[in-house]
Amino acid sequence: MKIRSGGHDYDGLSYVTYSGKPFFVLYMFNLRSVDVDTASKTAWVQTGAILGEIYYYIWEKSKTLANPAGVCLTVGVGGHISGRGYGNMMRKYGLAVDNTIDARMVDVNGKILDRKLMREDLFWAINGGGGGSHGVVLAYKINLVEVPENVTVFRISRTLEQNVTEIVHRWQQVAPELPDELYIRTIIDVVNGTVSSQKTVRATFIAMFLGDTTTFLSILNWRFPELGLVRSDCTETSWIQFALFWINIQVGSSEKLLLQRIQPVNYLKRKSDYVREPISRTGLESIWKKMIELEIPTMTFSPYGGAMGRISSTTTPFPYRAGNLWKIQYAANWREDRLTDRYMELTRELYRFMTPLVSKNPRQSFFNYRDVDLGINLHNGKINSYIEGKRYGKIYFAGNFEGLVISLGMNRVFLCYRKCILI
Repeated sequence: MKIRSGGHDYDGLSYVTYSGKPFFVLYMFNLRSVDVDTASKTAWVQTGAILGEIYYYIWEKSKTLANPAGVCLTVGVGGHISGRGYGNMMRKYGLAVDNTIDARMVDVNGKILDRKLMREDLFWAINGGGGGSHGVVLAYKINLVEVPENVTVFRISRTLEQNVTEIVHRWQQVAPELPDELYIRTIIDVVNGTVSSQKTVRATFIAMFLGDTTTFLSILNWRFPELGLVRSDCTETSWIQFALFWINIQVGSSEKLLLQRIQPVNYLKRKSDYVREPISRTGLESIWKKMIELEIPTMTFSPYGGAMGRISSTTTPFPYRAGNLWKIQYAANWREDRLTDRYMELTRELYRFMTPLVSKNPRQSFFNYRDVDLGINLHNGKINSYIEGKRYGKIYFAGNFEGLVISLGMNRVFLCYRKCILI
């Protein structure tokens, strides 16, 4: 059985199996209610709801409450929360799993369990350890956090010709140390140069500050003057409008766009890394050279720090907290008549090139960016299933991997674990 909620499996694992055996997909599409309680600042959300629906129905009830989940509006709640989930408020409020307080799940015996009935070890496991391993999660209860009526946002780009090396070098030093209310993501890609036909590297900075523009500019121009931000670069808007701004929808557009489930259809490949030590200017220049050579793959840098450094690595199955400066997502998208290995290999080549510059022993990876290059389980019925899973389970979960295995054993769902998760 494969469980699909609208998903976050970049490698499409709800549609394939490596065992060659028949399987069926349990699609949670119709379980999509969002029940908001502003008095308790909580909401019950079914796992087939998409993030855009959560945001919209919270906004209908309150203009100053939100949930610190992700920026991909068409992702289903089940995949997002069970796989950890992060967004642009994580430096202030942590991950989606840090703000999940209860769940309803059908276990292997067909019983519906809440947090009290399932016991803490199982709730811990489904809150970031992969819900499909343990049973079928029907709904999560989430905390709502306070946001100001208006936030400040911007999106600006800089290229090699505009001193991008110095700007990114400074970004990596300040982005994890800025006030918790400020989140600045950086997207690195290769574009055509403006003064010649040669390719150049572009860094696009997208930011949200939980506050007014004047305060925001005073912070950024003191801590990050290299960016050269001016007031005209900034927009004050509601948090709900920022959710649309993030995906390039103009501020002022209808909030009902959050309810759309339509998304582009294309092939893609994703990989991930964590950076624990700043990269030198020479290191950044070598990255730019490699990216220009490859042209296609992009990298997204998401800064940590703030709440991400204060929450214990064992509070949820997600282990990568203090000590990490930022997370990298490697990406390639393409549209062709057929699947091809070319773009995937380009992404893998950039990933290999980055090896000396990222985390080690183990090299860390983000579970919601599932990557079969790291390993699979063959599900051949032999005892080595645990050994196979451990090889890459440690990459996703570090020291929390064994806790997940113990939780599964205690709850007598090891068979489901082997078939549903560590593939």
